[in-house]
Amino acid sequence: MICVGIDAGSRAVKALALDAPGLETIGAMVTDQGVQQQETGDRIFARLLAAHGLAPGDVARTVATGYARNLVSAADTTVTEITCHACGVHHRLAEARTVVEIGGQDSKLLRLQADGSVRDFAMNDRCAAGTGRFLEMVADKLEVPLADLGALASRSAAPAAISSMCAVFAETEIIGLLASGTEPKDIIAGVFGAIAARATTLAGPRLEPPVAFTGGVAMVAGMDKALAEAIGHDVAVVPDPQFTGALGAALLAARQCHPAPEDRGPTGGM
Repeated sequence: MICVGIDAGSRAVKALALDAPGLETIGAMVTDQGVQQQETGDRIFARLLAAHGLAPGDVARTVATGYARNLVSAADTTVTEITCHACGVHHRLAEARTVVEIGGQDSKLLRLQADGSVRDFAMNDRCAAGTGRFLEMVADKLEVPLADLGALASRSAAPAAISSMCAVFAETEIIGLLASGTEPKDIIAGVFGAIAARATTLAGPRLEPPVAFTGGVAMVAGMDKALAEAIGHDVAVVPDPQFTGALGAALLAARQCHPAPEDRGPTGGM
């Protein structure tokens, strides 16, 4: 039985096919989100199936999540990204009690029960300063490939202070730092610290370890170290962090097809 999860995010659309009986990933695919969001979701669904010799009729159930989940016509149902990320993280790192997810346009902090269900959560979707979009802006301003940010930040001995909590003002601040002769590596290290610090504001006064780090920004080398320093706890990067939401959606699709009586994990609705 094949189940598919589609995470239609604001910056990228991820799709993952799961062999439901064994909960093994068959394949996954990512593409940039487009203006025609319904077409983008449907296209990646078709491409994923074709890449693995599957037809739509081979798929028992498809769950969509993410910003544009309601526009994925291939989906049988939708579930919020909060629930899907909790499910995906619990599958990968069952011991996690706190999840920090930093994506393209927002960031989230989830507190999980022992069974992986969501106890509570906080979300920042009002400003891009603590997200992947901010990193893209920094890379563009510094004329550095996004993939090289981590290596440059690791060479910094004096990270710049990035005080602005708004992406627009932070961009102006970065331009000023460049004009004053601040090294790009120090600016990048400062940006990493600022993003990590912003994530900690979602945690409130208490943060329960173990802490899992997921989302597209978790793929950026050095961000896990910056986050660990900011929150004062070790951080475990979830395997294939960009696909955590899609994995959770696929797992929930499998659970909806064959719910187990003893299964008390997250099932949706949040």
